[in-house]
Amino acid sequence: MYNRPFTPEFITELKPNEVFVFGSNLQGMHAGGAARIAHERFGAVWGQGVGMQGQSYAIPTMQGGVETIEPYVEEFMDYAFRHRELTFLVTRIGCGIAGFTAQQIAPLFLKVIDLENVILPKDFVEIMHQHPRVVGC
Repeated sequence: MYNRPFTPEFITELKPNEVFVFGSNLQGMHAGGAARIAHERFGAVWGQGVGMQGQSYAIPTMQGGVETIEPYVEEFMDYAFRHRELTFLVTRIGCGIAGFTAQQIAPLFLKVIDLENVILPKDFVEIMHQHPRVVGC
């Protein structure tokens, strides 16, 4: 069961152990939305569209449907599991410029709902609690 804070709607600074998780494009052109914030404030590298960079983690969301996002979310969840010394603040990836809904994206994060070092948006958690695969809710 999710028992921690939710990702703040606006993130302007991070503690040294925090990571800003944002939706990107495969080309790493961080020109708008959370990607732009990641580039301007948290070390996202122009031209790198996937993975850890600075104090940010890019998950591509602009290359097709939800099924094309899922493998990248899986990679992120594995990374978060292996790096419990870090706290990952997941933004509403895919729900801005990419045009997906929270109902489409939130279930992709079900495996980390109980992982203490992953902070999720409130609407993602609410959707996950309605999802039949969530244990203990």
